[in-house]
Amino acid sequence: MDLLQTTVLALVQGLSEFLPISSSAHLILVPKITDWPDQGLAFDVVVHMGTLSAIVFYYRDIIKILINDFFYSVVKVQTIGQSKMAWGVLLGTIPVGLAGLLFKDFIEVNLRSVEVIAYSTLIFGLLLGFSSWMNAKNATPREQLTWMDVGFVGLMQALALIPGTSRSGITITAGLLIGLSIKKSTQFAFLLSIPVITLSALLMLLDLYQQPQIVDWPMLVLGFIIAGVSAYLTVVFFIKLLDTIGLMPFVVYRIILGVLLLTL
Repeated sequence: MDLLQTTVLALVQGLSEFLPISSSAHLILVPKITDWPDQGLAFDVVVHMGTLSAIVFYYRDIIKILINDFFYSVVKVQTIGQSKMAWGVLLGTIPVGLAGLLFKDFIEVNLRSVEVIAYSTLIFGLLLGFSSWMNAKNATPREQLTWMDVGFVGLMQALALIPGTSRSGITITAGLLIGLSIKKSTQFAFLLSIPVITLSALLMLLDLYQQPQIVDWPMLVLGFIIAGVSAYLTVVFFIKLLDTIGLMPFVVYRIILGVLLLTL
């Protein structure tokens, strides 16, 4: 990989990981459009670790509280503080983890085409728009998670394995559909990303161990830094601008991108 490819792909990963536009779709499309060679598993691992570092750093104070309350809830066998959110993050990760293990090979072989990305970009973009519209009509959106909420959002997150769906997009959509506020939906979606990205990186590391590659360390370090910094800034500005711009700009972007892909 050269400097340009490293910079562009790391930026694509960092900017799209937490926006509801699908990072996997963009990482598939960019090399196809530019005719770049495959970036390799090692690069995929480090940019995922970069975005993981960004979201952990952003939510570092909340994560400390979640971990502390989680262990207290285990010891005392009762809900304490934010332990319900901590349990929700863990339990909500199970469906996508199981689906990933069961369907990983099928997805790699059959669902990474431009046509699949185009349709999933359109369909789940429209669903995001519908959920945003429904949420705007809700005068009293909820700020508290129920176990039913965790189950529904977790099941919906499994759909993110389809390229073009967007993990953050489908989890935010699920939260809005069941009446959670846009801020609570986004927070839960982003916290859910931590175990999901961790599991994804571990699976890629396992594949990398089984298929050793020549490692270009300077480019990998650069990719990690660019992905991490751009992901952190994206999360900061996305959350700050939610009340101002809402989700419709991302819905419009997805519709335009999907139509262009089907046309071209």
